[in-house]
Parts: sequence; C-alpha cells; structure tokens
Amino acid sequence: MNLAMFLPNWVGDVVMATPAIRAVRQHFTDARFVAVARPYVADVLRGSPWFDRVILCDKHVLPVARELRREKLDAAILFPNSFRSAAMAFFGRCRQRIGFARYGRSLLLTDRIAPKTNESGRIVPSPVIDEYNRLVVPLGVNDPGYRQELFTTPEDESAADSVWESAKLNGCEVIGLNPGAAFGAAKFWPVPHFVRLAQMLTDRRGSRIVVLCGPSERELAKQIVREAKRATVTSIADNPLSLGLTKAIVKRLDLLVTTDSGPRHFAAAFDRPVVTLYGPTHIAWTETYFAKAIHLQKAVPCGPCQLRTCPLDHRCMRDLLPDDVFDASTQLLIRYPSTIRGRYAG
Repeated sequence: MNLAMFLPNWVGDVVMATPAIRAVRQHFTDARFVAVARPYVADVLRGSPWFDRVILCDKHVLPVARELRREKLDAAILFPNSFRSAAMAFFGRCRQRIGFARYGRSLLLTDRIAPKTNESGRIVPSPVIDEYNRLVVPLGVNDPGYRQELFTTPEDESAADSVWESAKLNGCEVIGLNPGAAFGAAKFWPVPHFVRLAQMLTDRRGSRIVVLCGPSERELAKQIVREAKRATVTSIADNPLSLGLTKAIVKRLDLLVTTDSGPRHFAAAFDRPVVTLYGPTHIAWTETYFAKAIHLQKAVPCGPCQLRTCPLDHRCMRDLLPDDVFDASTQLLIRYPSTIRGRYAG
C-alpha cells in the first residue's frame, strides 16, 4: 500500500496530527508513506521514522499532482481543509481521498467527514486533535489516542548543546519563555509581563531563563533579555535558528511558558510541563488533554474573539498578570519535579 498524508499548514497543528500519523504508520507497517507539506512546517517532523518521502508543496497544484501520480497512491489523508489540498490529491490520482467536507471540495473526496456542528448547522469549537483522529477511521485504524510525539536529530541536539554550554545551563532548573505567535499580534503577551515573570522566576526560584524566538522575533527576545537585567536570562536570538533547535531546547526544559503557538505543542510532544497563555482564541480548538499543562485565560466580555489584531485595548492578555503565571508555573514545577536535568549536566 502507498499512502500520502497532507500535513497541516500550522506548526502546532502538525504536532496535533502526530497521534493519527503514528497510528496509521503502526497499522500499515509495510506501506510506503509520503508526506505532503509546506516548506515551513516540514521540519516539525524531521527525525521521525514515519515517512519514506516528503514532497514539498506551495500554491501550485499541478507540480505536486505530478509527483503524487508517480507514487501511485492508494490513499491520501487530508489534514488541511483547503480546496487546494483536495485538488492535489484528486489530480494526483490518489484512489481514496479522505478529508473534511468543507470549502466546496466534497466532489474531490471519496470519504467525506462532516465537521461537528450545532443545531443551527454552525461549526462549533472542538479539539483539532479529535478531528484529526476522526480522519483515520475510514482506513480501519484503531483509536490513535492523544500522545503527541516529536523527534530530534543529532544536529538539533548539538545546536542545543551549544546553547546550554554558552549560557551555563548544565545542571540548572531551566525555564523557557516563548513570546512569539505566528497567528497575529492579538496572541502576544505584553513584553513587560514577560520581563517581570523572568525576574520573578530567577529571583525567587534561582531558575535560568531561555527566551525562544523565530527569525522574525529576534528583537522581541533580545528586548526581554535587556529589560530583565539578569545574567540568568538569555535568549537564542543570536544563534542559527531552526525548528530543530527549538525542539531540542524544549525537550530539555523543566517548564515552558508560552503563548498559544507551535512550541506549546512541542512541550507536550516531549512530555515537558507547559503553561499556555491564551488571549483571543478558544481553548477548545487546541485542547490536547495533556496532563502536565495549565491553560490561563482571562474571561473578558469581548472574547474569545478569534481576531488576529485586537481592535480595543488587548485586555485579555494585558489583564493576565505575571503573578498568575508565576503561581501556575510553580504549581507545575512542584507537581512534576525534573527527571531530565542530569542528562544534560556537564
């Protein structure tokens, strides 16, 4: 059997698809697996044993369809809801095409999964991880469960070693702060809040702080380090950045404090405690049932609004105070004491 999986278009969503991907791989042990992925998410699954080939795709349907035809695919699972992904699978002559019946693409699918709706027919917020697990049912796959999983490469680990050595993190309690959010500015927690949290963690607990960032967030990370004015607060902004480096760092953390963004799911995939700061988004969409997680969200009259940019005063994030986050962080650090620190001690 030859099978294609069209990966989701967001970093965190790719991680939430891993229970379903793993379950299909375990069910069809002798199959050839092909991943179809946008270039910017392909590295999320780098190092995994699941795929025999990765086809990178952009906005153009026909070049990808030609690659798929060469694979002679028996089935395709479409995690994205886009019309484009269904067109690629259709013109790529994938015999069985499984996806959600949305955005006018039903005629391109052989197995149409209906999204969950309320009495009036409107789609209701429901965990993406549950929806992804529903997509593998037509293949006769057992319930995938909720264990998210990622892998690192030797190159990723070597890059993380350099961060640990240069920042003198070996043998310390290390907490990661992830201030970025690709969704939009509405997901950002105020910089002064991150600064104050970093100071509280290092002053009261003796923690070492690593501020994570993507290429477009370097200055944001540097600003937090500058304003924290603590030698124990550092960032990865001056390192060669990659998803692999971020994965390898999150894998070693005692705790991650993050906005509702991709690295939040890295923590769950590596079984690391995580505090997630929610603002404009429904928690229900990205709930993953991870036991070592605390979700923080202020109830405000205008939210959750699902907007990328706040048209008002950003009160949902502004009113979520550093003291609240420090208390939640302390709870998790007490409840789940480090079992990994010795692995990275010098």
